[in-house]
Amino acid sequence: MTLFSKIDTLSVMSIQAPNQDAFAQDVTGYLGEQLGITAVFPITIPWQERERLFDAGEIQVGWICGLPYVWKADSGQPPVALLAAPVMAAPRYQNKPIYFSDVIVRADSPFTCFADLRGAHWVYNEPHSHSGYNLVAYHLATLGEDWSYFNEVRASGAHQVSLKMIQNGRCDASAIDSTVLEIEFATDPSLKSQFRTINTLGPSPIPPWVIRHDVPDTLKQQIRRTLLTMHHSPEGCSILATHGVAKFVPVTDSDYDVIRHMARVTAVAP
Repeated sequence: MTLFSKIDTLSVMSIQAPNQDAFAQDVTGYLGEQLGITAVFPITIPWQERERLFDAGEIQVGWICGLPYVWKADSGQPPVALLAAPVMAAPRYQNKPIYFSDVIVRADSPFTCFADLRGAHWVYNEPHSHSGYNLVAYHLATLGEDWSYFNEVRASGAHQVSLKMIQNGRCDASAIDSTVLEIEFATDPSLKSQFRTINTLGPSPIPPWVIRHDVPDTLKQQIRRTLLTMHHSPEGCSILATHGVAKFVPVTDSDYDVIRHMARVTAVAP
């Protein structure tokens, strides 16, 4: 008998920014209702512990960044399968499962483009992030540069903390996940006038929803089908719309090859 030969409770986790937990929690509730099982989302647990529990087999489903996805997929530890990926509703996402990294400065900053940032004080969220770290490292590599392009490079721990550091003048600029930034601006519209986008990196394949391979195939298929048809249900459509999401769509492993390529170029590793 395998660990997941029988599942009475479906556990779901997210290692996205904290302001995206509400979406993951609502989707978890929807999955539980549609599948007729108990579904839980450990919202009080830090994202690092959530990922550890997923890797240990105590959580079955995860919404993870594309960079950790390719690391897990390529190492086989833990063995993961793709479920689906969200398509954001805003026009800039072109009805595709993509997102961007917006390079942000204070509204009153003298910087107007990425070239102006040579010698600046840069902040990133954390080194396992594609949008905040891997993509920036790759962009620097395409310019023939590395992190020494900046006078100082600091890790904040989260995109929202990076925004605070820029807002308070402790750092000059950062690359922020576009979906995280939009949630922040929607939550507090006054923030929008305090920041300015001077460059946009991407698009990149958006963070996928994944499931452990040792979950029974029947349940995998049920979860995948429930996500992919969520926009056809009035309740599901309402949840998606509340969080600025149009729908979930299928994705394949090869969709994330661009992230693999960037990580190889920049030698970013777990």
